[in-house]
Amino acid sequence: MKTTWYCPLDLSTVVEEEEDGVIYTIVVKQQHGAPNGPRSAVTRSQCVKAGTEEKLVLHLLHSFSMGDSSFVTIFLTTYRSFTCTERVLDILTDRLENPPGDGERSHLRRSFNKAVCTVFSTWLSEYPEDFKTLRDPSPLLRLAPLLPTDSSSGVDLRARILRIAEELSERSLLPDSHRGHTSSHFPPSDSAHFEPTNILRFQSALVAEQLTKIETELFVRLVPYHCLGSLWSQRDKKGREGMCWSVRATIRQFNRLANAVLASCLWSRTMSSQQRARLLEKWIRVAEECRGRKNFSSLYAIVSALQSNSIHRLRRAWQETDREAQRRYEELSEIFSDKDNYAQSRELLKEEGTSKFANLDNRVNNRYHNKSQAQGTVPYLGMFLTDLTMLDAAVKDRLDNGYINFDKRRREFEVLAQIRLLQSSCKNCVFLTDEAFMRWYHSVPTLTEEQSYRLSNDIEAPMEPSPRTLNPTVIITECPDLNSSRSSLANDGDGMFDFQSPVNNLLSKLTKHMRSPSVSCLDVDTSPSTTESTPATLTPSSPSKSHRRSASCGTNPLNNTPGSGPDMRIIRIRMDLHDGNLYRSILVTSNDKTPTVISSALEKHNQDPKHTSRYELVQLLPEGKELLIPATGNVFYAMTSSSVDFLLRKKGGSTPLGSQPISTETSATFPRIKAKGRRLVRTLF
Repeated sequence: MKTTWYCPLDLSTVVEEEEDGVIYTIVVKQQHGAPNGPRSAVTRSQCVKAGTEEKLVLHLLHSFSMGDSSFVTIFLTTYRSFTCTERVLDILTDRLENPPGDGERSHLRRSFNKAVCTVFSTWLSEYPEDFKTLRDPSPLLRLAPLLPTDSSSGVDLRARILRIAEELSERSLLPDSHRGHTSSHFPPSDSAHFEPTNILRFQSALVAEQLTKIETELFVRLVPYHCLGSLWSQRDKKGREGMCWSVRATIRQFNRLANAVLASCLWSRTMSSQQRARLLEKWIRVAEECRGRKNFSSLYAIVSALQSNSIHRLRRAWQETDREAQRRYEELSEIFSDKDNYAQSRELLKEEGTSKFANLDNRVNNRYHNKSQAQGTVPYLGMFLTDLTMLDAAVKDRLDNGYINFDKRRREFEVLAQIRLLQSSCKNCVFLTDEAFMRWYHSVPTLTEEQSYRLSNDIEAPMEPSPRTLNPTVIITECPDLNSSRSSLANDGDGMFDFQSPVNNLLSKLTKHMRSPSVSCLDVDTSPSTTESTPATLTPSSPSKSHRRSASCGTNPLNNTPGSGPDMRIIRIRMDLHDGNLYRSILVTSNDKTPTVISSALEKHNQDPKHTSRYELVQLLPEGKELLIPATGNVFYAMTSSSVDFLLRKKGGSTPLGSQPISTETSATFPRIKAKGRRLVRTLF
């Protein structure tokens, strides 16, 4: 099969050719010479677009001779999303048992042996854990005798394989096998000796340095392919509790730091508003120091904690906080605005990712440029998880003929390559440990969301609610032509993802067909319900969470003009009832939380709306997947744009046949800030 496209502007031809279970994309370029000069030159390049599992694995041995030099790196980085280590080893070992024949022992045999050594040496160097975590050594014991020994690299490779096989044999004799990543767990809190104000005794620069030390060590140990959407989305399935352990370790540190900010500000009920304000100012200075060290992970954890409802509502403490500190806090918060797909965060990583120092004003920069050692960059990992999760959901794993879509793996590799580049900037960083701060940090008690909010209310009691007009409830009984609504939005979809990132070009095209909230644009308030209104005394210089709602999170399909009210979207909800699973159409606004939507759906299905707490709301996605909407989430911002169909299901009920839940804890892959569902940050983590 051969498919050809012509590109007259650059005189290139793109051809797709299928050969022996592999589809190749071939680009032929013709460059014309001068009128009286030499004839035009023709260049040809090719890469794998798709193929069967076996042929993709075997292409590892042929990619160099075919000029597809990046294939090995991309395959070894992403293959876990469509096969396993044991299967790859089996296919390669079968091939080694049938090498080129005796009549081909010349340069073909030498090239084959060189390719074998290159593939396995690269694999062992880049991903040794793939071999060290095998269940038994038999695949390696079968492989080792077949490795070529006509070169020193081949002899060394065989010895390394045999050493790993020996380690696996010894480990299998132990009663309990412990992997190296278990050391990433943090020691338990020693809350009996916790003094919240002791954080004021440490210099802000020292605190930021220690936090950067922790984050850098975790980030260097991060396994990039653990971030792949196809792996991260399955981490909660039974039997996969140890999956993506390096990402989990980063999330635990993020949660621990956010908890430290909360506990230091809320633990003492007897602290005055002035003392609490000094703590707020302290954490803002620490956040600034983290920014100077390009530690965006700790920076976001601190900002998220300060934005949490438990701290945000402390009106008197914020009134006592220095105005300049509040202004700097707002500037730091804007770094993580989800506007234009986190454009500002991406731009900072682009500018400072591999630079020696942060791009700050001279006053701040002088504190860091005077140091001989440069800083690495520790990113907020949630942004990469967002890209990879959306990419996994948007692009098919296989073509219509069943071939594995390797083009998708190339796109995923572009995101993972950014992570590895940032990791390389951190590998030479050296830090000293401050034992006094570490003792304080590990003494911080763990607060649940309910405990935090209760302490916050003990500090400042809820104010009387201000009178407000209730918006009328609107229920639409007939669903209009949604296709026409979607098509009317297609013309303005390109601007949503203007910032350049490896997935933005894909997402820009995707928005022509799906325009509404992305999974990273959420506005979820998980605090206990209260009638407290926002204090009117909070001026614009006070912290605000308004930036959590991005203009890119969706538009109104019902011709909602600016200022005319909340954004809206029509969804269809069904229940497994005797009425033949009929859908009921409901209008959801940007103000509607999950309980409100469930109550309306129950009423539409002639069920008792008082039983709202017994049900959960699930979005039904293409390819049999489903998305669980958070129990206290904002449905408009939590839902994805790929479907308007929902299922109202009793909690603990069975998943519909063929459905594949995307997540069991939230609408996507969010960090658990603390135990039992407490979440400070609802951005995709």
